[in-house]
Amino acid sequence: MTWSPILKAMPLVAAALLSSGCATQQPYDYTAYKESRPSSILVLPPLNMSPDVLATNSVLSHVTLPLAESGYYVFPVTLVNETFKQNGLVNPAEMHDVTLQKLRDIFGADAALYITVRQYGTTYAIISSESRVTAEARLIDLRTEQTLWSGTATASSAEGRSSSGGLVGLLVSALVHQIVESTTNRAHPIAGITSNRLLAAGRPNGILYGPRSPNYMTDGNTRP
Repeated sequence: MTWSPILKAMPLVAAALLSSGCATQQPYDYTAYKESRPSSILVLPPLNMSPDVLATNSVLSHVTLPLAESGYYVFPVTLVNETFKQNGLVNPAEMHDVTLQKLRDIFGADAALYITVRQYGTTYAIISSESRVTAEARLIDLRTEQTLWSGTATASSAEGRSSSGGLVGLLVSALVHQIVESTTNRAHPIAGITSNRLLAAGRPNGILYGPRSPNYMTDGNTRP
């Protein structure tokens, strides 16, 4: 076995890591959000752009808690799913195509949350194995049809791992992690971390606190 391709790739990996840490996050414009002041949120089942069929239900099972803790009434996801099915809509793509006015008429919610899962599952690379979940979200006012907020978040099982042990050690560790994570659906708890990062209020450029939170309208309604 030759190590030359791996060694040649190391400078490129290092450069990518350095460049990713240089981006400056711009403040989000919350003007429409603050004017809307939604109190109830309808969460549509996430669109799944990953190859893992478990992604939609896994992410959906985690999103209610951070929204509720942020001060919003969240329509029960099982009730929402059943309502769609009773109207002949059985997959997220069809549900996302329903007009905003129709969603408002049926559910009476102030806003709808559209989620897209970009990454979900375990992958194996030369010197790393991880379960990663990436999701995007858009919060749309069902009364004005304005986009109130949008964001993205990622979580990985590789966060905080030690890189000691040399290259051979990294390869062995990657193989072990792949076996463990593939047999235990490690992506499901990672989806919970992603959902919290994406939808918990008080984070930079995240959603605002809702009217049921004691932090509502505190410090510009962005964080405590």
